[in-house]
Amino acid sequence: MTSDQPSAIQSAPSAAGVRVRALVGEDWVAFRALRLVALSDTPEAFGASHAEEAAQPDSFFRSRLSAEEPNRVFGAFSDSGDLIGIAGFRATFSAKSRHKGVLWGVYVVAGWRGDGVGRALVDAVIGHAVRHVLVLQTCVVTTNRAAHLLYTRLGFAPYGLESKALYVNGQFYDEALLALDFTQATDA
Repeated sequence: MTSDQPSAIQSAPSAAGVRVRALVGEDWVAFRALRLVALSDTPEAFGASHAEEAAQPDSFFRSRLSAEEPNRVFGAFSDSGDLIGIAGFRATFSAKSRHKGVLWGVYVVAGWRGDGVGRALVDAVIGHAVRHVLVLQTCVVTTNRAAHLLYTRLGFAPYGLESKALYVNGQFYDEALLALDFTQATDA
């Protein structure tokens, strides 16, 4: 599969007609805009900052969408075609850790939260990751109970806690470290 071909993963998480697919090169403008909204809206949820990414050239965002397989960014689109959510997968390529991948950058526009959009995005990443890695890792700030609950419902289990993982606007945030082990059966 080339980076400009959409993934076969499709989903309809709600009656609202939301569709999830792998983002392609032409989606970079919408991806950039939503990523910057995410970093501004919930700065404590991301390791990157709005200022850092807003200063990046367009090629930075294009490269995220044209990354080598198996790396992917998935997008959720409303029935009107607006990008309303994103979630990424990044594989680890070193010889001793290539069995692991990372779920990163999950964000859903505020008006769409609670409608299954986040679950559909994470399901898409899981469906993609299971074909490439044995373990899918993620982290979530401990104050984000909704995301933590979603991940645990989908089979992610805690393996650690990083105290003071992020420092945002004069406040420390701890992150729960979670992993989904595809070698063990789950009921998710």
